[in-house]
Amino acid sequence: MSTRYPFTAVVGMDDLRLALLLNAVSPAVGGVLVRGEKGTAKSTAVRALADLLPEVPVVTGCRFSCDPGAPDPQCPDGPHEAAPAGGRAARMVELPVGASEDRLVGALDIERALAEGVKAFEPGLLADAHRGILYVDEVNLLHDHLIDLLLDAAAMGASYVEREGVSVRHAARFLLVGTMNPEEGELRPQLLDRFGLTVEVAASREPEQRVEVVRRRLAFDDDPAAFAARWAGEETALRDRIVAARELLPSVVLGDAALLQIAATCAAFEVDGMRADIVMARTATALAAWAGRTDVTSDDVRQAALLALPHRRRRNPFDAPGLDEDKLDETLERFKGEGEGDEDPDPGPEGPGGGGGVPPQGEGPDGPAPESAEAPESAPAPAPQGSGGAGERAAVKAAEPFRTKMLSVPGLGEGAAGRRSRARTEHGRTTGAVRPRGALTKLHLTATVQAAAPHQKARGRSGPGLVVRRDDLRQATREGREGNLVLFAVDASGSMAARQRMSAVKGAVLSLLLDAYQRRDKVGLVTFRGRDAEVALPPTSSVDAAAARLEQLPTGGRTPLSAGLLKAHDVLRVERLRDPSRRPLLVVVTDGRATGGGADPVALAARAARLHASEGTAAVVVDCETGPVRLGLAGNLARELGGTAVTLDELRADSIAGLVRDVQAEHATRRAA
Repeated sequence: MSTRYPFTAVVGMDDLRLALLLNAVSPAVGGVLVRGEKGTAKSTAVRALADLLPEVPVVTGCRFSCDPGAPDPQCPDGPHEAAPAGGRAARMVELPVGASEDRLVGALDIERALAEGVKAFEPGLLADAHRGILYVDEVNLLHDHLIDLLLDAAAMGASYVEREGVSVRHAARFLLVGTMNPEEGELRPQLLDRFGLTVEVAASREPEQRVEVVRRRLAFDDDPAAFAARWAGEETALRDRIVAARELLPSVVLGDAALLQIAATCAAFEVDGMRADIVMARTATALAAWAGRTDVTSDDVRQAALLALPHRRRRNPFDAPGLDEDKLDETLERFKGEGEGDEDPDPGPEGPGGGGGVPPQGEGPDGPAPESAEAPESAPAPAPQGSGGAGERAAVKAAEPFRTKMLSVPGLGEGAAGRRSRARTEHGRTTGAVRPRGALTKLHLTATVQAAAPHQKARGRSGPGLVVRRDDLRQATREGREGNLVLFAVDASGSMAARQRMSAVKGAVLSLLLDAYQRRDKVGLVTFRGRDAEVALPPTSSVDAAAARLEQLPTGGRTPLSAGLLKAHDVLRVERLRDPSRRPLLVVVTDGRATGGGADPVALAARAARLHASEGTAAVVVDCETGPVRLGLAGNLARELGGTAVTLDELRADSIAGLVRDVQAEHATRRAA
């Protein structure tokens, strides 16, 4: 087994270390979501936590790690009344982003279930993680249905596997830790709420602290065993403190005053539901136990709020998680109990990290670690510089977003699960059956029985079960929805800036981005103005990054429409190589004018559009032309692209024009029938 980097050797990241330790003290807190930029040692800290957890007593031979003191009565390997007891180290199980559903929850042998009536169950990662840590790196890239299964198991403490009427249940209680880079996409607010705590991590800007990080990492890479031995004392002390805090936890009293502060804080920040109140209460209790106290103070409540509320404040994917600390302090002061705050609370026993909410960061064998410098307040980002050209105008604010009409790629795809276009998927309505290629994942029971039934006499069937052979099994084919690559090509030329149209255009694109977020799409942004086009945002799952680039987009100059279309073609060509199963949808936002890019810009734009059409790229042109006299240039562009054109008004899902068209189409259908 490879040597892990010691937890106590991690430099800085106080909030992350504290959140992990609180969950080690009280797994009921609900896990930790770690958000941060790449290269900030998120995974290193999480993996190091496993070595601090106490040994787990288990029933010998039980694949589901049942506690010999209280075995699960429904354990598939049970009953365990007289089973011998043993022990093992706490596990840290990693869930790969590309894992299948059967790998996560376990697999049933359907062939044996049909033929013998036996529940032959192969445990999955949830069973392996029981009474340990389940770690999901890049949790924001995990498929939605896997996240739902994962969080349901974490909430219920059990995993249920059902296949065609055969059901297996086993205990699954674990410390859930997820890490993510927000630049690669956000989690849905409903899923964010299921994580107990969240922390933001970033690389220190303090040179001395960065030097210490590099020094320790190089020493570990040179000789992992020797480095770990140098920190063994600190690791043992911290492990003992976790055990002591666990033993003290049942004795901690959460008084009415602290409960009132918790409820008032959640109400003041307009947090949805009651999960935040419960998580705050459990976190504050764990903080008190960690400090060696049996009473919960206002400081505990404040620290709990900073860990449990920021990710629950998001109302849409473009909101940054955060908490107004001045408002928090005002709320806590207003609802402070009588007599509290007149004297300093008991700081608790001395030990690694001191008391209260300060995580362990001792001097260690290399001397004191550099103190974490407070992050300076970020200055407003300067307006981006344009590509030059006379008449450039500063970026304008986007209009209020709205609900858009459904845009989809025609045909039947096989891309990643999502909510936009029709596709063959693992989840959805059953449309047929085929012979399985490889392992059977979704049994089509009726088709399997029909295939096996004619052979029962020849196979000598004598019992109640069917005699089923491998050739009889049929895989269900299902149709659902897929996520697409939605590539925006946005005209930012001077003609778009006229009559303040750019604000409406940005509002429309922002609305489409919000729609792409809800439908699990990847998005990209190409802009063109002046003399050329540029990729403002390469294809990504982070729609909030696209929204930020859009907000800073200036306008002005000529309209190099052909350059914008060619740049979009280059982006799509590369993405087809990277992810060939994800079908693209090109959304061109323009008034259709072409005034730059060659001697005949209109002809060049038409040729570039036909290049997209020849490759079968689904395209939509959002016509931004306004005024009493319209040239219809966007409609011409849509025809060259082989796509459709919609106006800004028609883009709205509740537009009157769209309603009239739907009514007329329905009326025509009825008359034809």
